[in-house]
Amino acid sequence: MSDTLLAILHMIIFPGGIFALAVGFFFKGLDRRVEARLQRRVGPPLKQPWLDTAKLLTKETLIPNTACRQTFLLAPVFGLTGMAVCAAFIPIPGVYSGLNNMGDLLVIFYLLPIPAIALMIGGSASSSPFGALGFSREMLLMLAYETPLLMILLAVAMIAGKSIAGGAAGAEFSLLKIVAWQQQTGSLGLNTAMIPALLAYLIFLPGTLGVTPFDIPEAETEIIEGPLLEYGGPLLALFNMTSALKTFVLLGLGVALFFPGVISAWWPVNLIWFLLKCLVLMLLSITVVKSATGRFRIDQAFRFYVTIPVALALCSLILVWVM
Repeated sequence: MSDTLLAILHMIIFPGGIFALAVGFFFKGLDRRVEARLQRRVGPPLKQPWLDTAKLLTKETLIPNTACRQTFLLAPVFGLTGMAVCAAFIPIPGVYSGLNNMGDLLVIFYLLPIPAIALMIGGSASSSPFGALGFSREMLLMLAYETPLLMILLAVAMIAGKSIAGGAAGAEFSLLKIVAWQQQTGSLGLNTAMIPALLAYLIFLPGTLGVTPFDIPEAETEIIEGPLLEYGGPLLALFNMTSALKTFVLLGLGVALFFPGVISAWWPVNLIWFLLKCLVLMLLSITVVKSATGRFRIDQAFRFYVTIPVALALCSLILVWVM
């Protein structure tokens, strides 16, 4: 089987595509269920994200008369495709090593903003004033949370590069080599120098996933879904699927960066272990925070991300540099 065909299968079936979508929807359904129980509510069933998306796929596609038609239609497709490709780069330790062994941190860093960009493009193309307001909020928030992410990835690349190169200065941006190195020497999440970076990553997750308290661009009570206001039917279903894929990608990336250890030579056990670690990351960084906080203002969210997570990531960078 050619490398190109194998890469396409990875993007469509496993670990991207169907598998990532199923895991993402399961995590989103479990997140809503646990949040409801923490707030003493019954909550929706675990299959609710599937039901919502399936219902949207049966609806009619409506396009505003004043919208830029082609851009409005292509924006959700662009976001979904970007996340499907990104999901194929995420290694599952003990099961899957990465897309053509090219799990490059820089490639992932450039692919991760695609859903936010698609949301901004779609919102601006809808010609809705709420979409334009959501566009500006999303852009400002993305500039804020992408800064600590870059610093986190640099800290991981530097500590792995110095160790792999035997103490020589440099950085290792191959996610495959970083995962393999941690499996030999220990998880970075347990390294003193990298604990601030881990905390910064946990703070980064709710912002990039657009959940409370950082759901500012789509605030229902303020700008009635903002960029998504004019979307419905299959197009809105594509945005829902993109969100599910992004949930899998970010949780899987967190496991690969900080806790990529395996516990068995049998791949089904390692797959379950990987999903359990993703689940713990989700509960700690998303579910508990959602159930206990209200929505930030955009200025509060921007100041928060350029201070606390940036300071934590910078602390890890300095510790890695001086060690």
